[in-house]
Amino acid sequence: MRSAKLNRRTLETDITGSLWLDGNGESSVQTGIAFLDHMLILFARHGGMALEIDATGDLEVDTHHTVEDIGIVLGQLIARAVGDKRGIRRYATEIIPMDEALVQAVVDVSGRPYLVFNADFKSSTVGAFETQMTVEFFRAVAYNAGITLHLNCQYGINDHHIIEAMFKAFGRCLKTALAIDPASPDTIPSTKGML
Repeated sequence: MRSAKLNRRTLETDITGSLWLDGNGESSVQTGIAFLDHMLILFARHGGMALEIDATGDLEVDTHHTVEDIGIVLGQLIARAVGDKRGIRRYATEIIPMDEALVQAVVDVSGRPYLVFNADFKSSTVGAFETQMTVEFFRAVAYNAGITLHLNCQYGINDHHIIEAMFKAFGRCLKTALAIDPASPDTIPSTKGML
């Protein structure tokens, strides 16, 4: 069972999460930010994962603490569920269109956290979600999951479409990278013997 559960509580947020990598795309997400709920539901569906997130945060301040801390929790859930990375494919890339927007996600489940993020947003918010929090979310996920993640918006006009394509591309990319390779199901995919 490649799964994990955890709770992260700070003076700013209280987040409980669970993740099953080999799930059916079902999710239960309540963050207090409707657009982020929508994005995480899409991520789980396209990633073929079962995801539960229940978060409360200081949204009266802004969305920063809640969004970043959810990213931290999701990253830690991914890292714990993957374990020693035995048998995974490790690398993946996806290119996803969303109407006029085109986004590429590239992942290396390497144990070396890094984020390259290329997108320019035209609006400050989508719903109650602050668009500049998109990079903060994905940085928190990448660094806490221990993955190298490149997210590139090749073009697009509508910020909703760009962000949605990012979450879908990341979910599908992660699904492929974390899939067990039938040709080497007991092997760590590195010449070092560990990741």
